[in-house]
Amino acid sequence: MSMLKEPGRKYRPFPQIELPDRQWPNRIISAPPRWLSTDLRDGNQSIIDPMDAVKKNRFFDTLVEVGLKEIEIGFPAAGATDFDFIQGLVRSGRIPDDVIVQVLTQSREDLIRTSFESLDGARAAIVHLYNAVSPAWRQIVFNMSRDEVRQIAVLGAKVLRDEAAKRPGTDWHFQYSPETFSTAELDFSLECCEAVMEVLQPTPEHPIIFNLPATVEAATPNIYADQIEYFHRNIPNRDSVVISLHTHNDRGTGVAAAELGMMAGADRVEGCLFGNGERTGNCCLVTVALNLYTQGVDPGLDFSDIDKVIDTVEYCNQIPVHQRHPYGGELVFTAFSGSHQDAIKKGFAAHDQQNDELWRVPYLPIDPADLGRNYEAVIRVNSQSGKGGFAWVLEQDQGLKLPKRMQAHFSRYVQQKADEVSRELNAADIWEVFRNAYHMQTPNRRFRLVDYDETRASDGTRLFTGTIEVDGAEQRVSGRGSGLISSVLATLKDSFGLEMEVLDYSEHALASGTEARAAAYVECALPDGRIVWGVGIDPDVATASVRAIVSAANSV
Repeated sequence: MSMLKEPGRKYRPFPQIELPDRQWPNRIISAPPRWLSTDLRDGNQSIIDPMDAVKKNRFFDTLVEVGLKEIEIGFPAAGATDFDFIQGLVRSGRIPDDVIVQVLTQSREDLIRTSFESLDGARAAIVHLYNAVSPAWRQIVFNMSRDEVRQIAVLGAKVLRDEAAKRPGTDWHFQYSPETFSTAELDFSLECCEAVMEVLQPTPEHPIIFNLPATVEAATPNIYADQIEYFHRNIPNRDSVVISLHTHNDRGTGVAAAELGMMAGADRVEGCLFGNGERTGNCCLVTVALNLYTQGVDPGLDFSDIDKVIDTVEYCNQIPVHQRHPYGGELVFTAFSGSHQDAIKKGFAAHDQQNDELWRVPYLPIDPADLGRNYEAVIRVNSQSGKGGFAWVLEQDQGLKLPKRMQAHFSRYVQQKADEVSRELNAADIWEVFRNAYHMQTPNRRFRLVDYDETRASDGTRLFTGTIEVDGAEQRVSGRGSGLISSVLATLKDSFGLEMEVLDYSEHALASGTEARAAAYVECALPDGRIVWGVGIDPDVATASVRAIVSAANSV
């Protein structure tokens, strides 16, 4: 088989929602939702090798550290592993008082009873009941009428009510999901939810949670938002209802659907860290939370050490976080392109100079430091990089701030190295290329400064006297000029016949305090018009300038 030339013969566009006065497009998200992590349930049931107790406990602790206050910890009727973990967690006393755990159950009496048993002794808990309601499930999977499917929800709600009454020591909360909501008729989803409300009698002080899942994402996110707004506007006793979203990512828009659903009136978002879940995954809580953060809204979740969170997720799920995953991927704050690197470098420079805290760095929607990332990996160098890239790396790694023309001069050496090795260049690679290019390593230079002395003559000129190693042999030399640099140039001309004219000189400190060193850069012209550069590094700024001239002489 192959893709159809007329896919419309096999697939139909999802119908629009009749909501001509929709309000959600004009709303903004100004506060975070209630968050529910379903990593230990939906996420766990989607991985090849489900988590054992060790991994589940580690994941639970990480969710608490991040700040999740509602955590779906399993499907207790699925088997002994889930049941024992849930019961062990409840009895361990490790559930903080401000965290409420949740379990999932199908709307079957025996499974509901098992779910309550797993939570025996809990201070507070949410029991999450579900049954599928869409036409495909009614007609193909169950072969049931709408009345029969609605009755499944009602009977399940009655068991919830009765089992909770047997255990008055626990603060029970109820959640109901008309599963496959995204592909069901809106009026029927409302009917099922209203029928459940009739049984459980929620109040504003003790509301029911209605989870409206995009069990299979079947339409664009705006359609889902219309569905949520319709439900929000038509469910009775709205103040006794918490609308929760559980989006999947079949079309790649699970995060967008959740965000638009919040705009449409939802109160709560369910998902997994980094979007693990069945098929293409669930809504990524990290992405939604940090999207809010970049809009100036405190999400109430803390990803200050995002790499620590990733370590837990990858260990427990045995699935790597993709290197391009929003916010968390290894490369999401990394630029290889020269134009991108130049813009980022300038953005950081402007940010360091500005007086306010407003973040405005091109290509970086969030400050990596807020997530515990350092700036060393923001700009990385390969064959696609420009002079701004390696200049940034040298500045971050060695503290060197190369003059712009020197950056252009050095770029050819970096490009040559990148083409030669056919891989990304790291900081050590670039530093080695730099030291070789400007003759800062013994095997690669003709001249080496051993020592020198500078004295002022009675006529105001400067006398340079010193020892320079030439091709491995030390030689005493001297020269006179109007200043230190000119006296060194005169020495090189008189002793070795090297003629250079300084076109530009700059220097800066590499550090402060007792460990301070100076870096000096010199641009020189040769009689034949060639340009050579030199660099010198020394604790003494004058000596750094002498070393820079000698460095340039090695390129003649």
